Amino acid sequence: MHDGDPHIHVDAKLLGGVAVRERLAATFGLVADLPASVTTGCDRRVPLAMTSVHPEKVTCLACRQFAHRGHLKLADQLDDLGRLPGSPLTGGQTADAAARHRDFARRFA
Repeated sequence: MHDGDPHIHVDAKLLGGVAVRERLAATFGLVADLPASVTTGCDRRVPLAMTSVHPEKVTCLACRQFAHRGHLKLADQLDDLGRLPGSPLTGGQTADAAARHRDFARRFA
């Protein structure tokens, strides 16, 4: 599973698992158990402790590229969401969130 890989990776779910966990904790004060290992952006299976959502900590180049592309895609999706009629979020809210993801993408580049 880990095979001595010294790099810090990105979870292939990008922020999905982290965001869901934080939302559950904020809403209910409860969270599910974390998985022992995850699939990474470079398609390896590593212990969760060998991953990070912080660009400055990720040392695997393939995972950095994966996260860069992923954050740009999320930013574009947020821009689209802000323009939809009846969107639950305002254009300003989605623009702010998209800008944060573009900043993450820049930091992963």
